[in-house]
Amino acid sequence: MKLINYPVGSTFGLSDIPDSVTAVGFEVENHENVSEKTDGYVFRRELLREILNYLRAPNGDAFFLSGPTGSGKTSGVTETLARLNWPCQEITANGRFEFQQLVGQFKLVSRNPGDPPHMEYVYGMLPIAMKYGHVLLINEIDLIDPAEISGLNDIIEGSPLVIPENAGEVIHPHPMFRIIATGNSNGAGDNSGLYRGVMAQNIAFMDRFLISNVGYIGPEAEEEILSKSVKKMPKKLRTKLVEVANAIRKQFLGESGTGMDGQLAVTMSTRTLVRWAILAMDFRQHPTPLQYAMDLSLTNRAAPEEAEAIRQIASGILGDQWLGTRPKGG
Repeated sequence: MKLINYPVGSTFGLSDIPDSVTAVGFEVENHENVSEKTDGYVFRRELLREILNYLRAPNGDAFFLSGPTGSGKTSGVTETLARLNWPCQEITANGRFEFQQLVGQFKLVSRNPGDPPHMEYVYGMLPIAMKYGHVLLINEIDLIDPAEISGLNDIIEGSPLVIPENAGEVIHPHPMFRIIATGNSNGAGDNSGLYRGVMAQNIAFMDRFLISNVGYIGPEAEEEILSKSVKKMPKKLRTKLVEVANAIRKQFLGESGTGMDGQLAVTMSTRTLVRWAILAMDFRQHPTPLQYAMDLSLTNRAAPEEAEAIRQIASGILGDQWLGTRPKGG
């Protein structure tokens, strides 16, 4: 695939950045491993700058995005890669994750329907990304046992991958191969008690990462997102929905100062906020559209006491609108 330079301003919707500022990407479009773009996605300048800088020059490092659930860590990466036509091998880790899952294994495969199966070595995401210059994106990397993920240490530094099971095959990294990871911690474990299963990672492993702290998107940016997603919703109501989302997040993170901190095990991501707004407009003929949409978007997956706490937050901010005033719109 041919490399080309994309103008940052027009590519990422930042009109004040001149076209002379560019970011490297691939020319080929419609590659099966290029993520789909989300229309109206709003990029955070600082996060975008950090991602683009890493993609341009990793300098022997991997890139780690740390932040609370729903803060946009993964979408920040995939939306950036999508606009650069940069293929991505993406996997979400768990506590049973084994390094061999990334490398590959022998499997029974059939070349064509009806053909007898035969044993063949099937690459995992790591060798594919290394061979063809894709980004390897590992979500929730801090759920992995440190002993398992340490297999990436030498790969991050540029060493080839050796696959003994496949006749000792040696795969050298493509110049455009990159490793990006996301996690709810910064690799030092979770002292908040919010994220079950998070493990403290080996210090030598984490020393190979650039680390970016990704918080929740700011109110103005979220209002801009809502203005594009629910254009017919009144601006004042969009502002209140964003206020509710941030109040839920503060209580989830233990930062509300209300004495109720730490009582929520769920929170409202930007994705959930947009879902809530869209459903409120879709069901605006319902007697209590904002409550009904909130249940569908968030509270139906919360414990009863948590759902009630969220409803109290929303009621305190939205007032009569929460009790039944229908969202205006066509």
